[in-house]
Amino acid sequence: MNTAVQRPPLLVADRWKDFQLLDCGEGMKQERWGPYTLVRPDPQVLWPRQGAAPGARWEHWDGFYHRSEAGGGRWEFRRPLPEHWEVRYDALGLTFKIRPTSFKHTGLFPEQAVNWDWIHAKVKGAGRTVSVLNLFGYTGAATCAAAAAGAAVCHVDAADGMVKWCRENALLSGLEDKPIRYIADDCLKFVRREVKRGRHYDAVIMDPPTYGRGSTGELWRLEDHLWDLLQECRALLSDNPLFFLINAYTARLSPTVVANLLSQLMRDVPGTLSAGEVGLPVQRDGKVLPCGIYGRWESSRPATP
Repeated sequence: MNTAVQRPPLLVADRWKDFQLLDCGEGMKQERWGPYTLVRPDPQVLWPRQGAAPGARWEHWDGFYHRSEAGGGRWEFRRPLPEHWEVRYDALGLTFKIRPTSFKHTGLFPEQAVNWDWIHAKVKGAGRTVSVLNLFGYTGAATCAAAAAGAAVCHVDAADGMVKWCRENALLSGLEDKPIRYIADDCLKFVRREVKRGRHYDAVIMDPPTYGRGSTGELWRLEDHLWDLLQECRALLSDNPLFFLINAYTARLSPTVVANLLSQLMRDVPGTLSAGEVGLPVQRDGKVLPCGIYGRWESSRPATP
């Protein structure tokens, strides 16, 4: 079965109130996370800052991440910041914990809001109880979006700290009583065990890294293991699957590659495919910062009445 791939324009996460990408240039971006402004590196920002001299100092920040030539970096804070604080995604009524980490991240990828909206709408519109598997689930924003729409979710990440962070985000979002399983495990090994157990899911979400380590040190390499993982996930899908979503931040995958993978994987099930980029609007000059890619397969079967 050949499935045509829809290639919509760049999907822009523009429904935020608690977050803004204020400015970017010369490899850095200035963001407002609730009451605090952070400046962090971003490898996609290759253009100069509009209206600023080359190398000009950044102003109006509370936290600044300085890169190290040896790798990594460190945060500088102009005033004491709390260890963590909260931002709310009002469009879905979700609240997330934000904490600047030693790897420059904050625990949330705000551009993924376009996928949270899509996940929430797909689950809401299914007209039935939906079970979702979220692999490489990080701090669980997608898990919260699915659970808030009424799905039963299995959240899996190799890092126990990320799984605990997901549980905190669920609590902050008022989802503590929702049917969410929190699993700290190697994703590929977990999926293989689920296949043996005879479990099935109606939808799969994944954000596979280029490299990674499992919970007991197993090495994950995208080019070596992704197709194997996809095949195992295909075996987990129910007889009436709803959707399959792949996110990626690695240059090793393009939207076309992701679309080809999903097309091959879901070739025997009626559905539609879309693939493209996600990004954030830049408040200062109207640019859009590309932040990653996605591939979506969704069932073309009518919703259950």
